[in-house]
Amino acid sequence: MDLTLIGIGSGTPGHLTRDAEAAIAEADLFLIPHKGAAKSDLADLRVALLSRLRPDAVTAFFDMPERDAGLPYLQAVDHWHDAIADLWAARVAEHPEASKVALLVWGDPSLYDSTLRIAARLTPAPKVRVIPGLTSLQLLTAAHAIPLNGLGAPVVITTGRRLKDNGWPETADRVAVMLDGGCAFQTLPPEGTRIWWGAYLGMDEEILDAGPLSEAGPRIIATRAEARAAHGWIMDTYLLARD
Repeated sequence: MDLTLIGIGSGTPGHLTRDAEAAIAEADLFLIPHKGAAKSDLADLRVALLSRLRPDAVTAFFDMPERDAGLPYLQAVDHWHDAIADLWAARVAEHPEASKVALLVWGDPSLYDSTLRIAARLTPAPKVRVIPGLTSLQLLTAAHAIPLNGLGAPVVITTGRRLKDNGWPETADRVAVMLDGGCAFQTLPPEGTRIWWGAYLGMDEEILDAGPLSEAGPRIIATRAEARAAHGWIMDTYLLARD
């Protein structure tokens, strides 16, 4: 079996490369996660994308399992990935005629996405091909019309969990933060720090805010809570810089 992981940015057709369009045209079967408010909305966007580019696409939906909150984080993720791989294998087995299987990956498969790690658990091992896509960081900096890095300066990409536990990374001029469900920026001293934040990047619901952390931080916390309540889910990221 060939397994192609296709980065689709935010699912907007304009975010697809020609390589992505070609891979979508070639696939025999598309695996689509479907469970909960976020997964349901993102599944609908994937289906809409396929209906535009591949009206004849064969799809196999699978309900994402729940991660065990009672286990240590890394152990819980490890078991979670095993369970997802088992679901993939079961759905593919239902389509023995499909030799080219694809997944439409939000953003890019290489940046804080577990699709490649899950694919590595499949037995027998498939031939994996990755089609890169626009990342949330690219969409964020484009939306704010800013460069990711300072002039000749390093950028650290980390998670909200790491930022909260460890504080500002040493040697970092700027910090890009992913997977932050708790607004970890509020644990930092706000003086002399600027933030660029974005949610639902690249979608019709896109929300942006930026400014000194002391001013923009409280606004972002309130806006994020309102948006999550309205949609039932939220995907957001932000960039921090020290003056």
